[in-house]
Amino acid sequence: MMQKQQVILAILYVGATVMLSGCVLAAVGAGAAGTVAYVKGDLEVVESKDLDTVYGATKKALEDLELSVIQDTKDKIGATVISRDSQDKKVTIRLTAVTDKSTEISVRFGTFGNEAKSAMVYNKIKENLK
Repeated sequence: MMQKQQVILAILYVGATVMLSGCVLAAVGAGAAGTVAYVKGDLEVVESKDLDTVYGATKKALEDLELSVIQDTKDKIGATVISRDSQDKKVTIRLTAVTDKSTEISVRFGTFGNEAKSAMVYNKIKENLK
């Protein structure tokens, strides 16, 4: 009887671990420059490209995905581009210059985040960086 309880507890522990770790995306695509993390609704990654290059790739990605840009601000240390999809879901992309040659990208799709769609937007940005 005791062994059965231990097995059940072990299964519950593993199940809880899997469910709670579901908010982390280890990597999006092979050869990712940095670690991609999906935390609290935001997909975050640092790319080894300067802010202007990543900003251009971001604008092209939104055009490629036919997302309507509704707000676009940029300065020397960062940028925020907000767009909407055909279902009026808000897509917020924040770019922050980490160094002269690296930029942090943060993508949030919708109010609470959507991991798959955020990854789709990031993958298109990454594709445009090549």
